[in-house]
Amino acid sequence: MVKNIKTAMIRGLKSIPVRVESDVSNGLPMFELVGYVSSEVKEAKERVRSALMSFDFSLPVKRITVNLSPATEKKSGTTFDLSIALSILLSAGDIKDPSSDFFVLGELSLDGRILPLKGVLPMIECGKKEGIRHFIIPKENEEEALFAIEDGIMIYPVKTLGEAVEALEGNDLSQSIAFGKKNEGNDEGIGSGSGIDFSDIRGQKLLKRACEVAVSGMHNFLMVGSPGAGKTLTARAIPSILPPLSREEELSIASIYSICGKFQELSVSGGRRPFRAPHHSISARLLSGGGNVPYPGELTLSHKGVLFLDELTEFNDRTLEVLRQPLEDGIIKVYHDKGEEEYPADFMLVCAMNPCRCGYYPDRKRCRCTLSEIRQYMQRISRPLLDRIDISVEVKPLSFLEAAEDIKEESSDVIRRRVMKVHEIEEERFKNESFSFNSKIPHTLLSKYCPLSSGDKSYMEETFEKLSLSARAYHRILRVARTIADMDGASQIKREHLYEAICYRTIDKRFWEGGV
Repeated sequence: MVKNIKTAMIRGLKSIPVRVESDVSNGLPMFELVGYVSSEVKEAKERVRSALMSFDFSLPVKRITVNLSPATEKKSGTTFDLSIALSILLSAGDIKDPSSDFFVLGELSLDGRILPLKGVLPMIECGKKEGIRHFIIPKENEEEALFAIEDGIMIYPVKTLGEAVEALEGNDLSQSIAFGKKNEGNDEGIGSGSGIDFSDIRGQKLLKRACEVAVSGMHNFLMVGSPGAGKTLTARAIPSILPPLSREEELSIASIYSICGKFQELSVSGGRRPFRAPHHSISARLLSGGGNVPYPGELTLSHKGVLFLDELTEFNDRTLEVLRQPLEDGIIKVYHDKGEEEYPADFMLVCAMNPCRCGYYPDRKRCRCTLSEIRQYMQRISRPLLDRIDISVEVKPLSFLEAAEDIKEESSDVIRRRVMKVHEIEEERFKNESFSFNSKIPHTLLSKYCPLSSGDKSYMEETFEKLSLSARAYHRILRVARTIADMDGASQIKREHLYEAICYRTIDKRFWEGGV
């Protein structure tokens, strides 16, 4: 008799439903796995055989055919082990039929233990869309599975094949099975922040102001300064002033980390958005994602959070150029032998770098670099990438008085409340648009959302020529000015907002264009 169990598999960031059908019938004893399966899926036959024997079950001495449907999708991985074993037991009549549909996930060891999987959360979401309410999953994936719990959904985390059989038959497993446990979560969202507060940063008022402007409009941000000036500390404090994630954003990010096997990096966080800080030796592929079995890279792991690139000039040129498309579109397209994958990559880029090789320019008492060496060092950053950075600031070292002065600095909570007010203004303004922040205003809508008076237009025309701005850089000045106006509660961009926005671009002239 044909019996089936429902499960799923991961393709990129998508979860595809799979039906495992088993037929145990009279005929020459054999065990066939069909349905466009890879070699590791075919190896499930031996894992299933040994696991069944460990719990006093055995494969019937009959013709066993297991089909993984749909046959148009290639099946790979070890996700299907447990569902294959249970469907065979059902078809052979060794266990009774469940009273309702079950969704089953799990890899089997030879002794019948159930091993954890990657991507359990998105696969559960796939099952929910198929109308299934009962889920058997590996015990070690319980935390991420419970993240997706809602009324009427029953999660059965199991350690062994025996526990899975009892769950399927509806027996009482109160000691080992969690029934419908709610995920309380954190009302501030999930993420991987460092726990650094802005009150930990001494002085640096200009830098803190620039950070607040950047986060208020989700603008890309670059800090240039000597070692020890506080660039890295400031970058690691930025997650503490980011607003909480929505439930939809939480689920999207948790699914990405689940697929990458990094869910625990979220669960230990302080309730903040993702913060990724890859080393400058990272390859272009690890940054963008891809590979023979395509997986998301650091750009996607930073989705809805912060990507921090410290020592920017030390990154490989090829690696940095990968950033250009996602900074414009919020997605990254990865091409491989089997086709194309499109991953979300909507993040805030934060960068830090030294102003020269020794790191001490413009302090000529300490810096021994020549002007040509300084220009050569700074020009490691390409103009197209620099144009995609909205705010650049020079970070100067603290003086002795600033470092020694015992002043209570403004906390991240205070700054975050102001940021959230600006985000509310942006959300209301763009409620009928496909974007939510000032940094994402397309150039075709700048005249609508960033109108200037005739006098301000003339002023910006002079500035455009004087600073030799590109069209992209000019548009970014308008977006930043719009954010500064929102921070002031002004409905119209004023001259003082333009002044400040332009100040965040003048560093380009000083360091990159020979003004050193």
